[in-house]
Amino acid sequence: MGKTDWKAEAKALKKELKSLTKDVEVAQPVAKKAKVVSPLAPARFPDLPQIRGVEFAAVEAGVRYQNRKDVMLVRLAPGTAMAGVFTRSTTRSACVRDCQAKITARVPRGAGAAIVVNSGNSNAFTGAKGDASVAAITEGVAQALGLPASRVFSSSTGVIGEPLPHERILAALPALQAGLQQDAIAMAAQAMMTTDTFPKGAAATIAGEGGDIHIAGIAKGSGMIAPDMATMLVYIFTDAKISAATLQKILSRNTDATFNSITVDSDTSTSDTLLLAATGQSDAAPVAGATLKAFEAALAGVMLDLAHQVIRDGEGATKFVEVNVTGAASDTDAHKVALAIANSPLVKTAIAGQDPNWGRIVAAIGKSGAAAERDRLTIKFGDILVARKGWRNPKYREEDGANYMLHPELVISVDMGLGRGKRKVWTCDLTNRYIEINADYRS
Repeated sequence: MGKTDWKAEAKALKKELKSLTKDVEVAQPVAKKAKVVSPLAPARFPDLPQIRGVEFAAVEAGVRYQNRKDVMLVRLAPGTAMAGVFTRSTTRSACVRDCQAKITARVPRGAGAAIVVNSGNSNAFTGAKGDASVAAITEGVAQALGLPASRVFSSSTGVIGEPLPHERILAALPALQAGLQQDAIAMAAQAMMTTDTFPKGAAATIAGEGGDIHIAGIAKGSGMIAPDMATMLVYIFTDAKISAATLQKILSRNTDATFNSITVDSDTSTSDTLLLAATGQSDAAPVAGATLKAFEAALAGVMLDLAHQVIRDGEGATKFVEVNVTGAASDTDAHKVALAIANSPLVKTAIAGQDPNWGRIVAAIGKSGAAAERDRLTIKFGDILVARKGWRNPKYREEDGANYMLHPELVISVDMGLGRGKRKVWTCDLTNRYIEINADYRS
């Protein structure tokens, strides 16, 4: 090979290498953002009953995401009763503040209602612009559907601190209105996803006096999940005949044991919203007596199912963990201990590494602020007695704990030995994937 040929070949190889390098650089962001479904996800979205008086629609508005549905609309029949629970964050979004004012406002007789939700932008910490966006959207929906603006509830989820391009949502209203249908609840659940890897739904049906009563709910949530008056966006619908006051009472009563008992990362969102709508269109008589008790139990079941699905979709989660605390001086103390364990990065990373490091649980109990006595504590992994009376169980074998930690679903039990207080909290492990997702969230 001559000198000239060698130089030409080297130049060609260099050019090819540069081209290949460029291809890799282009491909990397695509691979980085590829959607990975949680290994704890259910096999499929459940079959939810159609609720009379409720219609759904979802469209691509381009709020932030491209080529995916990112705005959903719900139209609720005249006479619908509404209840809600919201984040107590002092930096809560404009949408949350607006919903809080409307949920307690006087309702025009026979008025319907609507819910509009966008993903990609939370409209939080956006000042007066955020308030103006909420007003524009809710008034636009009100005009389109012939409703009072006071009966249009909006939610936004996504990036904090960026003005919401509400004109894109307003431009999508004709398509949303035209697309309203009773059987589109799954599409609505997909439209409000952000870092979620799967849409979340749950349902229940009970026998009422004169007919069945149906409940169907959808939720979004994956990160920024911590107990504080709802912990995600959740919308639950029922055809029950029930007053708004009673609806609010039972919703609030069941929030603590469901949405206030889950944590992914101990971070409370600015946008947490839970709305419950009852259209009153079931053939059953108004709920009362035994039917009311059955309805409340069914509603609590739907709420807990949705709460658990959020944990199963915790950012980067590979383990679903129940922390069960009993024998505490009070229920409040039990909750403190359960949350201290569930929120401990040391406990959560040990679980991710399948390491039965029960010493980290001991440390979490000690920092919780709850009353505790060393020599009264009992700790279990599932049915395995790990420690009791202030010391490791002599029969406990490390390999048994390690084998238990291989399971995708775990139960950590702590008995404080002090009283009758008890509480359950659900969490997930903390993996490298959580860091990857949140390090790249705004990219």
